[in-house]
Amino acid sequence: MIIKSIELADYRNYDSIKLDFCNGRNILYGSNAQGKTNVLESIYMIATTKSHKGTKDKDIINFNKEEAHIRAIIEKDNLETRIDMHLRKNKSKGIAIDGNRIKKASELLGILNVVFFSPEDLSIIKNGPAERRHFADMELCQLDPFYLYNLNNYNKIINQRNKLLKDMYLNPSLRETLNIWDSQLVSFGSKIIERREKFAEQLNEIIYDIHYKLSGGKEEIKVIYEPDVSISEYEEKLRLSQEKDIKLKQTNVGPHRDDFSFLNGDIDIRKFGSQGQQRTAALSLKLSEIEIMKKITKDDPVLLLDDVLSELDGERQNYLLNSIGNIQTIITCTGLDEFIDHRFAIDRVFKISEGSVVVGNEGINEQE
Repeated sequence: MIIKSIELADYRNYDSIKLDFCNGRNILYGSNAQGKTNVLESIYMIATTKSHKGTKDKDIINFNKEEAHIRAIIEKDNLETRIDMHLRKNKSKGIAIDGNRIKKASELLGILNVVFFSPEDLSIIKNGPAERRHFADMELCQLDPFYLYNLNNYNKIINQRNKLLKDMYLNPSLRETLNIWDSQLVSFGSKIIERREKFAEQLNEIIYDIHYKLSGGKEEIKVIYEPDVSISEYEEKLRLSQEKDIKLKQTNVGPHRDDFSFLNGDIDIRKFGSQGQQRTAALSLKLSEIEIMKKITKDDPVLLLDDVLSELDGERQNYLLNSIGNIQTIITCTGLDEFIDHRFAIDRVFKISEGSVVVGNEGINEQE
């Protein structure tokens, strides 16, 4: 699976551009704030329908415009697929596959699978649980349309239930409807818990060896899924939490409060690991994401690296670059020296400057 090209119109700082990617290593370089990350974001949107930053569609559209467009050509098994995405400030986005409009995001998932790695991901271990849940959700939504369906419904019900809890302050009789929402919440929430539990098992099958090698054989990592509530106790604990929920006007039980921990032996890296250990664990996590996607989809994802190398020391840089293999990779950076210094083969170069793109020499390699 590769992305052959992407076209952007009125997308963030781009008026109109087209980039034709090669199958191997593509480098987007230029000074900061020129729009390099915007290209990676657009690819992520084509794959998942969402910005990796969680940005709303209206904030992605060029400041002076009402609409933006993304068009991508994807190739898999020598067959091309065209994806068109139409972003509008005051309406929901429109998506078409080979000219046929789709109604559900799940119809898009799987056409292009991507792994996005940014400097912020290096803090995923030490930051709050919301970021670890987001990591799991973004991976699972690409791999499992049923998970996406359950998660979307769960989030809708949480929002509706929380609105009900606020409305009950002025209208206590609404409490009679609370059990109806609770029943639906348990139904969708239980499926999320079950899938996250399996995801942790899949992670552990892969991350141990990666982390062991990355730490020079000094550390043995294990991922622990920490559900806020077990499936067997979910309905009862939600019922017992109703008074607290009403008082705080929010839902306090469920998978929206889950977390994941990372153990090195008996030490919780999340709480007691050094910054170096936390970064190593985060890098292992992202590399495991690639392997899980390969295993489940039986295909290579497209790897998007957003200025990650500048945040890693030499040893971790080399490990990451050597791990890429033959995966199509699109990398942003401020200069090419770091790749040449590491004798890293570059297949195509794009210079990004103030919303414009210049294609550099192809076939740059370690001898240059």
